[in-house]
Amino acid sequence: MSLLSLADVHASYGKSTVLWGVSLDVDRGEVVSLLGRNGAGKTTTLRTIAGVLTPGQGSITFDGEEITALPDFEISRRGISYVAEERSIFPDLTVEENLRMGAVKGGDGIMTRDEVYDLLPRLRERRTYAASNLSGGEQQMLVIARALLSRTELLLLDEPTEGLAPQIVERIRELIEHIREQGVTILLVEQNLEVAVETADRSYIIDKGEIVYEGTTAELADDEAVQQEYLGVGLSVE
Repeated sequence: MSLLSLADVHASYGKSTVLWGVSLDVDRGEVVSLLGRNGAGKTTTLRTIAGVLTPGQGSITFDGEEITALPDFEISRRGISYVAEERSIFPDLTVEENLRMGAVKGGDGIMTRDEVYDLLPRLRERRTYAASNLSGGEQQMLVIARALLSRTELLLLDEPTEGLAPQIVERIRELIEHIREQGVTILLVEQNLEVAVETADRSYIIDKGEIVYEGTTAELADDEAVQQEYLGVGLSVE
């Protein structure tokens, strides 16, 4: 049985329907990427899973339980953490205070605060800095670190490498691998096809609110026609 399953999910903003019958599955321990062009419905899919948006039709199950109509805080309590593209930090709080806010939410987290600092020494160096004074890459690490301090079974990552320098992108990729090693399942929305291919086991492509491709990441890496048709890019990794 899949840890997460979406079946025929439709979702709208007001009268504008964005998702048209999305179905996908994520098995426990997997990293699955959800790819697509801007506006294809990737973020809306994550927001719907996280309970920020309520589906108009279809069902979402997590660990065998129906969560379709649950509010976001109830879904979070069940072990789903959503790291939004907007890097939702508390800008006036320090790094340390931001991490304490994450720990309060989850109780027994994936890691302790000391373990997070060991994993991300840059955050330890800046623990007394206001979060608003961090670079974009540091803010992204802080948001992910907060999720590590909560009770997370499924991590929803929305464009974690967007706008970051190549060396920071590589650090985020390594961080995703480390989170996976802790037994956390990951659904990754990513514009960087190379990161998705290097990180994910399987991939879905969404286009105009519908899933148009499903396969192993190795199969996607070999299918240049699909890459060009639905993503508008080719893969350049070796």
